[in-house]
Amino acid sequence: MLENYFPILLFLVVGAAFGIAPVLMGSGISRLLGTHRPNIEKNSPYECGFEAFEDARMKFDVRYYLVAILFILFDLEIAFLFPWAIVLRELGMFGFLAMLVFLAILVVGFVYEWKKGALEWD
Repeated sequence: MLENYFPILLFLVVGAAFGIAPVLMGSGISRLLGTHRPNIEKNSPYECGFEAFEDARMKFDVRYYLVAILFILFDLEIAFLFPWAIVLRELGMFGFLAMLVFLAILVVGFVYEWKKGALEWD
């Protein structure tokens, strides 16, 4: 009974090894073979060639995240258009109408967020 689960166990062990081994090798090899010469210039914070003028842990406006999520959402939905365009002839009229419904829902969502002011940046 347990021999049926051996491939799953082997998969998990190999996956963990491939994930953990490079991290351990990278940090171990760099400490053994690399030179450790700290320098003020190397350890200084770098931001576009000048000193940072604000803390890196500052709070972002929630609109930044809203615009990012909306971009990802619409970007992924638009990605469905490419495979559809390739197989449009095989899908026929049903595929065309299904994509029109999909695009109509997409446009309704876009108009809704536009009317709500989610795309406005003050």
